[in-house]
Amino acid sequence: MNKVILIGNVGQDPTVRYLDGGVCVASVRLATSERAYTLQNGTQVPERTEWHEVIFWRKQAETVEKYVHKGDKLLVEGKIQSRTYIDKQGVQRRVVEIMAENMEMLTPRPQGGQAQAVAGQQPAAAPQPQPVQPSTPAAVSPQENNDEVPF
Repeated sequence: MNKVILIGNVGQDPTVRYLDGGVCVASVRLATSERAYTLQNGTQVPERTEWHEVIFWRKQAETVEKYVHKGDKLLVEGKIQSRTYIDKQGVQRRVVEIMAENMEMLTPRPQGGQAQAVAGQQPAAAPQPQPVQPSTPAAVSPQENNDEVPF
């Protein structure tokens, strides 16, 4: 089974592009951290941050484009996928990405007018995580990606 669940913070605003058929693809750098701790023998283990490249497709990518920003906290479910490509210098590179299947936005949105106008909702007592329906890239093959450099 290939299943990944991450909770982390967005490191920079999403990179979004549209493929020839109008299919939206978004890439997000997500940081996950393990807290520092001390072993029983007194050894200090420092905090460790891991960066993940998360790829969203279609409606999920459009949602990411509109609502996800640097610093937001996300819960992402997906699968690990690796691929190779040739960079501009002719060097073969390998990347490991998370292909998102589900996402929840964990950062509370402001109760002010702009957020409500976008969401079209009445003020709520407490903001709720916003689930996004799964979207898979089944109809788009890697050959349709004409860029030789990933996000």
